[in-house]
Amino acid sequence: MVEVGEDGRTWLLTGPTSSYALRLTDRDELLHLYWGPRIALPDAEALAAEPPPPERGFESPLDGREEYPVEGGPRFVRPALSVRDGTVRGTEWRYTSAAVGEDELQVHFRDPLHQLAVTLGYRLRGDVVERHTVLVHEGDHHAPPLDILRMDSATWTLPARDDWRLTQLHGRWGAESRSARSSLAYGEQVIGSRRGHTGHQHLPWVALDAEGAGEEHGEVYSCALAWSGSWRIAVHRLPDGAVQITGGVGHDDGGVTVLEPGSAVVTPVCAGLWSGGGFGGAGRAWHAYQREHVIPDGGTVRPVLYNSWEATGFDISEEQQRALARRAAGLGVELFVVDDAWFGGRVDDRTGLGDWTPNPDRFPEGLEPLADEVHGLGMRFGIWVEPEMVNPDSDLYRAHPDWVRRQPGRRRTEFRNQLVLDLSRDDVRAHLYRRLDHLLDSAPIDYVKWDFNRSFTDAGPPGGPGRTDPSWAHTHALYDLIDRLRAAHPAVAFESCSGGGGRVDLGILSRTDQVWTSDNTDPLDRLAIQHGFSQVHPARVMAAWVTDSPNTQMNGRVSSLRFRFVSAMAGVLGIGGDLTRWSEDELAEARDWVGLYKEIRPVVQLGDLYRLRPPEAGLSAVQYVRGDDTVVLAWLPAQAYGEEPAPVRLRGLDPRASYVCLDTGETHRGAVLLHRGLRTGLKGDLDAAVFRLRRRHGTAFIPSLDES
Repeated sequence: MVEVGEDGRTWLLTGPTSSYALRLTDRDELLHLYWGPRIALPDAEALAAEPPPPERGFESPLDGREEYPVEGGPRFVRPALSVRDGTVRGTEWRYTSAAVGEDELQVHFRDPLHQLAVTLGYRLRGDVVERHTVLVHEGDHHAPPLDILRMDSATWTLPARDDWRLTQLHGRWGAESRSARSSLAYGEQVIGSRRGHTGHQHLPWVALDAEGAGEEHGEVYSCALAWSGSWRIAVHRLPDGAVQITGGVGHDDGGVTVLEPGSAVVTPVCAGLWSGGGFGGAGRAWHAYQREHVIPDGGTVRPVLYNSWEATGFDISEEQQRALARRAAGLGVELFVVDDAWFGGRVDDRTGLGDWTPNPDRFPEGLEPLADEVHGLGMRFGIWVEPEMVNPDSDLYRAHPDWVRRQPGRRRTEFRNQLVLDLSRDDVRAHLYRRLDHLLDSAPIDYVKWDFNRSFTDAGPPGGPGRTDPSWAHTHALYDLIDRLRAAHPAVAFESCSGGGGRVDLGILSRTDQVWTSDNTDPLDRLAIQHGFSQVHPARVMAAWVTDSPNTQMNGRVSSLRFRFVSAMAGVLGIGGDLTRWSEDELAEARDWVGLYKEIRPVVQLGDLYRLRPPEAGLSAVQYVRGDDTVVLAWLPAQAYGEEPAPVRLRGLDPRASYVCLDTGETHRGAVLLHRGLRTGLKGDLDAAVFRLRRRHGTAFIPSLDES
């Protein structure tokens, strides 16, 4: 709901539990008023009527108070918008109008000198506030173009508090999404990516709490950026203690794009959320928002998949894939995916990338016979592609060496023997669409694993505009390419992969069905990765595989099939081991785990997540609740001194209800599960278990003090 004050210059956006308010002064300064628990319009108007802070020398009365700080005038904070026309730099705008809908608000301004129209857009999605900015160059063809040096999606202003803590998700390849929490110092802290993609190093999300919020209590403010190119989020604690968060495209201020007369540009969404339920409450709100408003078909469950990469590497053949498919089908797998090396002359990572036609030696009749057999086995069929890249040793590069990003006179950079195609070129985009469209028409393909294994290193295309961030056009072209393919092939699902979790954000999630969380499939390492990932993203998109033991891809750790499965069952279950080497006992056990996962899948993928115990030391556990059903996954890395781990206290249950364990038949009191906890019975090293609980109706009781 959006309400407007009596004078038409105060706006209040109200969700189920929170409100957000802003005020336009008589000097056309847009000030932030409020963000927090629900208030009424008279409360917002009372805040608007409060006198401004006293003026002080060397201080700006606007800093820390503006809704969207621009460069120019009495401001010293980081500007969200920086514009120049070759002569004049900065913005001085005038308010023109506002448009109000049921859940949307647009506030319009104009800079007459630059002939620039600026619109600040707001949209409520539950308690999530989506914000974006629109710039329109309204000059005629005689007007100079505008250099957009900085163009953030939003600036978020937090209320005054004595102290703040900052939580972020950092990492590297194989160790993504690690949660880190620290006191927020004065000055600016900046996270982001200069790599041309989201990056393994940081997820574009931050959270701040000021009064020691816990997992299930306290106020948490968090923001997430829907962008898959280079990005930046800056958290600024000003000298007076005020805190602002600014986020948007591009990492540096050297230029995002050039705005020609008559053209417009729209920033990606930056979404903000206030939660009074701690980090767990914030996480559940983010998950519900993404399932309902971001992820395609977010209310449906994802299938159990098998991926052939770790079984075969580059040495693949059609018969080998058929043998793996038969074994996968016997386990109850629902989607069979052929990974790298099915195409062109691809025999290693130096050759063939970019030639998206089946290798005639390996697949003499194309992919259709294999896909038909996979379908005949009752599974869907998927393939791996990496369309944005090319090997120098490929037919595509030999035909079009000018299609890659490079700088004349500079040494060409190769990572992983790959070059980046310049998707800003119309001919490159047209070629990629034709090839991929033809590929999806050539066989009954149901699923595409879309990889991206090389960061940008060269500044841009030869002869390209030097004032433009190279990832700006590339990311928009990527989005357009996926959107066109999805429209032409609506039954095909897509997974975003970037050497693991190198491209995970709300932007790519709005056009893909799941993401590859990390190349690290070690089940113990995965617990920390999945814990951090769940701070913002739901289990519904978190692909997780069971692979071979020892884990030769990472650390050589030996783990039981039980531990590997229960670890992977916390997300979208997949299998990636060499099934031809699994014993009959292992295959039988795996079949049982897959069957169990299918039973709990609606609760895990679509339910509310409670992080019961973090994977820091000792026993860790997560819980999912959907309707009357509860699922608990628990892991014990090692048992100390033979002592039984403490019971795990559950959450989100009705203390007056009874719950039956579907695995043991035992009945538990809700109050006991909440206050005493569930005994897991785990012991030894790398033990794990799954518990399924279902609420009984008609057995309500009032717990005694002893029971609670």
